[in-house]
Amino acid sequence: MKNAMNAVVFGFKEILNWKTMLYAMMSGILVTAVWLVIGYMFWDSLVALSSRILEFVPFSMVRSNGAWMLSTFLWLQAVLLTYALIFAFFGSIILRSVSKEKYSSFSLIVAGGSAVFWGIVWFFEGEYIYHQFIKLLTWLPFETIEKGIAFLIGAYLVYNAIVVTLLFFASIFSEPLIASVEKRHFHEDVVVRDHNFRVVGYSIKDTVIFFFLSLIAFPLLFVPIVNIIVQIALWMWLINDTLSYDAAALSYEKVEKEVLKEHKSARWFISFITALFNFIPVLNLFGPYFGEISMYHYMKSIQKES
Repeated sequence: MKNAMNAVVFGFKEILNWKTMLYAMMSGILVTAVWLVIGYMFWDSLVALSSRILEFVPFSMVRSNGAWMLSTFLWLQAVLLTYALIFAFFGSIILRSVSKEKYSSFSLIVAGGSAVFWGIVWFFEGEYIYHQFIKLLTWLPFETIEKGIAFLIGAYLVYNAIVVTLLFFASIFSEPLIASVEKRHFHEDVVVRDHNFRVVGYSIKDTVIFFFLSLIAFPLLFVPIVNIIVQIALWMWLINDTLSYDAAALSYEKVEKEVLKEHKSARWFISFITALFNFIPVLNLFGPYFGEISMYHYMKSIQKES
């Protein structure tokens, strides 16, 4: 796990490099713009599809849990944004003051403290927030609450498409990014051994499976708390399966599944941190590249140890 933590710290440092940020921002803005145009062109059809999907969800669940779903998502946004702001403004001080051995514990304390703080706020004001979301869904120009939630589901589908496309984009074009990282930090050329069309096919297969699993798990998105767990689990699976194979293909002459299985706990940890980026708009643009760099750094470290 020490190597995994070092890889995460390395990923955070590298994602703040201006070259990496420019690479992530340019690709992220391009992908987002494309999906926003597609969403705009087919918005009526997308909302109609969302309304059709809602017909398979019990009305009572839609009515009572729709606002709770939004409330839970807002709570998570507040927790992650607080965590991100702390490290954004005090990151350099933290890296100088906290040793690598204690960095993981410190990160958990900050995340836990943020969750407890906002949990207290929700404990006392949760009912008020819930009713405000009910009002919001009725104030917006929708005929019914169901129409309002259908609108939100449409936005969710477009956002998920952006997240998955960014991950796919980062996987396919990982070679120049990793080459740049290697040149800056390790002064050696990347030997791309098994990074070929098989990796592209693997990424496409994972994307298809992800959308299939998302369709099956869709009703669970209306259950408070469970919806967040399900969404994180789906993103983690896609990130783990795609980026770990991609990183291994850039590190080894041939990808061995036994090597991946031996380090599954570390890979899931990196995937979890990467998945959290997706809950904060704008920061989600950097998530796939953070995951790609961290996963590669981890694979490279265990390769050198062996």
